[in-house]
Amino acid sequence: MAKSDVKLIGSWASPFVMRPRIALNIKSVEYEFLEEILGSKSQLLLESNPVHKKIPVLIHGGKPICESLVIVEYIDEVWSPGPSILPSDPHDRALARFWAAYLDEKWFPAMRKHYQIGYLDIAFGSYLGWLRALEKMNGVKLMDETKTPGLLKWADSFSSHPAVKDVFPETEKLVEFAKVLAKFKATLPTYQKS
Repeated sequence: MAKSDVKLIGSWASPFVMRPRIALNIKSVEYEFLEEILGSKSQLLLESNPVHKKIPVLIHGGKPICESLVIVEYIDEVWSPGPSILPSDPHDRALARFWAAYLDEKWFPAMRKHYQIGYLDIAFGSYLGWLRALEKMNGVKLMDETKTPGLLKWADSFSSHPAVKDVFPETEKLVEFAKVLAKFKATLPTYQKS
């Protein structure tokens, strides 16, 4: 398929645009990326998505497809050769759709307005202290303002929440504990080098 047959209207910084870009890459589909300029909407975008007037929009064979997850499913169905994106089992596929919808309908909107901790926040947030300790021990930033601004904002909101801040481990203490743990593991027979 020619690159000009597949176009994606979007913005490089949008996580919603990243979804179809990843799907297209998984399927090895060549496409033309049409960058939207921040603060303005191109005529092509307005014509291709007259209802929501939002990115992303995939144009395939001159026909527009809107909404990031709908686009990903479309890509998976149209370019079926290659790795499957959605699971083949109906139950697993339904679960994947459920969690994707949950992220879009509950998690992202919660990040935009008053933050209230939920089940998924607790499950993921309990690893946040160790993530920060790993950053410090390895001298790398896994979460920063440039690469992951949304994740960093969530992490800061989570760790400073009244229900969390008193039980959230200090990074320095975790780093020291990790060193002690590494020494302890080195004394165990299963961790010793052959």
